[in-house]
Amino acid sequence: MFDAYIICGTPRTGSTLLCKLLASTGTSGDPHSFYRRQDLSEWAQEWKLPARETTGELEFEIAYLNAAITAGKGGTGIFGLRLMRENLDELSAILDQIFPGLASVTARFEKAFGRVLYIYLSRENKLAQAVSLIKAEQTGLWHIAPDGSEIERVAPPQEPHYDFERIKRGLAELEAYDAAWNIWFAAQGITPLRIGYERLSADPAAALQGICEALGVQSPNADDIRPGVAKLADETSRDWMHRYRLDAAGLTQ
Repeated sequence: MFDAYIICGTPRTGSTLLCKLLASTGTSGDPHSFYRRQDLSEWAQEWKLPARETTGELEFEIAYLNAAITAGKGGTGIFGLRLMRENLDELSAILDQIFPGLASVTARFEKAFGRVLYIYLSRENKLAQAVSLIKAEQTGLWHIAPDGSEIERVAPPQEPHYDFERIKRGLAELEAYDAAWNIWFAAQGITPLRIGYERLSADPAAALQGICEALGVQSPNADDIRPGVAKLADETSRDWMHRYRLDAAGLTQ
């Protein structure tokens, strides 16, 4: 039996879909990116934590960790956390402040969260992942619900435009994040539960039931599972992928 799980991801791998699925079970926590640096102050405000300036750095980090664990459990017995590779070292450093002297990152995680299941979420089609990332950055729209309503928008609407160099950089960044996760798993002696975006998006119920089984909690009936996030890929995405392949082939000839 696990006390916690960490969804180890990279952008545009279906982590929001997976987080919502897990939260919907009522048995598997309520995972969020509690340690995404851009969101720390927003979470601290939501939890009504005293400011760092008034409590001191260590006291704030302890209060933040305790509040994150409560929120990530969502009234269940299991803590859920979504963690991108770019935030791993930052979280490790914070936990090293709170629990000094531990030999490894995983030791810090276990001290903070208990026995942890590591769920590695990746996407086989890296070009589709890069295109999805760049289009979201350009349009400001990151997630929509199955009915087409917006779930997450971070900027006013803008028209997307094809950008070969930006897609190329995005591909390299995403491949580097994937490589970094795998290097870290090997260094820590971790065999993660691997979930592919393609499988998750094709059959969310099966992916969710597999995770619940690994966690040792009751999984919901497949007929009751309703994905809360819809795909944003469209004709523009397909056109960009086609153009990128042609442009990339032209550069290598």
